[in-house]
Amino acid sequence: MVKSAQYIISNPDVSGCPQSNLPEYAFIGRSNVGKSSLINMLCHNPKLAKTSQKPGKTLLINHFLVESQESRVKSQEWHLVDLPGYGYAQAGQKQREALKKMIERYCLLREQLVCLFVLIDCRHEPQKIDLEFINWLGENGVPFALVFTKGDKLGKVRLKENVEAYKARLLEDWEELPPVFVTSAETGLGGEELTAYIESINEELKS
Repeated sequence: MVKSAQYIISNPDVSGCPQSNLPEYAFIGRSNVGKSSLINMLCHNPKLAKTSQKPGKTLLINHFLVESQESRVKSQEWHLVDLPGYGYAQAGQKQREALKKMIERYCLLREQLVCLFVLIDCRHEPQKIDLEFINWLGENGVPFALVFTKGDKLGKVRLKENVEAYKARLLEDWEELPPVFVTSAETGLGGEELTAYIESINEELKS
């Protein structure tokens, strides 16, 4: 469904983001959750977002222009935004505070943001830092969805158990769950579902 994707600009603050009316879909998660790999899988471009084995690689707000094919004659443009990862333990206190401020300002002030995809490593139990961030999004009315990454690293039964356990934990704090997707950048799992969800929001915005 994604026809093309190209890098546009990087900024240290929301004030420098593109002056555009295009809808934005941002991706965020703890450092080393597989964010860049997932973005590259969705856009069918292994070199679009820079991947690294070293956590904390993304330190800016990165915008990409995506054109997706809705039909043979219709296409839709939107912005994909690669946000810095949070919770990078080896970053200094000053850098962590700066990244936190950058992320919060983008989430709260960027009017073009229509959905924030929060990435979760499916192999781990619910982490305090993720739960706190998710609750912060809810408290501030930021629309978001959960995306479990690295689904190829677990067997089908264990994968389902982990996802269901996570959802059960969220229901301790939430009356209802946000949209949930299970993905793998290696196998392409969940890619079509995720892009279809984005297209469905784009269609609603046009109506």
